Amino acid sequence: MEQSELNKHQGVLVTSMGMSPEFSADFNQWYDREHTLERVGIRGFLNGSRYEAVRAFPQYFCLYRTQNLDVFRSNEYRQAFQHQTSWSVTNLNRFLNAFRRVCAIVCQTGGGTGGFISVLKLGRLASDQDLTSMAESGKAAQAMEGVVATRLLVPSMELSTPLPTEETKNRLLDPLLVLDATTEAAASAAGEMVRAKLNIEAKNMLLYRLMWDLRKEDV
Repeated sequence: MEQSELNKHQGVLVTSMGMSPEFSADFNQWYDREHTLERVGIRGFLNGSRYEAVRAFPQYFCLYRTQNLDVFRSNEYRQAFQHQTSWSVTNLNRFLNAFRRVCAIVCQTGGGTGGFISVLKLGRLASDQDLTSMAESGKAAQAMEGVVATRLLVPSMELSTPLPTEETKNRLLDPLLVLDATTEAAASAAGEMVRAKLNIEAKNMLLYRLMWDLRKEDV
């Protein structure tokens, strides 16, 4: 999908990472007391959601929705990204198996934030037919009991710069389908349905539970 087409949609910053047990307390304090508040406070950010693995790797997963992709080109975001606090630098350099993508939400069904999510990674660069199939699968999943929303996320090659510790060799910018559900069982069932429908490898279906969600009006 062309960048000009991605620019028409809402944006979302996707990050995931692991953390050594000895640093977990400091990491979670930083995320909950500084980092999420800072990011959601930036003009154009709508909310930030933190998740912890149920059946997934790495352990933590985060979604920050924005009004559009231009938010990530703004001076305010650039300043925050390029001038991290000392606490941020310390934790960013501790990330294990780091992952950062800036995506457009090119198809959405339903709405809201579920207590559990399934994240389906395509595992390859997407054709137009792949994106159509993923969108159709999201619509089918949203009709399942307990599924409240689905979002198809397509990464921007321009904006998806890697995190400091992220592996850049063979870095794949494949689309993700995120399924929000009210229960673990619903998220798992919907994820398995989509995985089978799209022939996605088992390792590319991730199941997370919501830790907390911060909305713009809460900041």
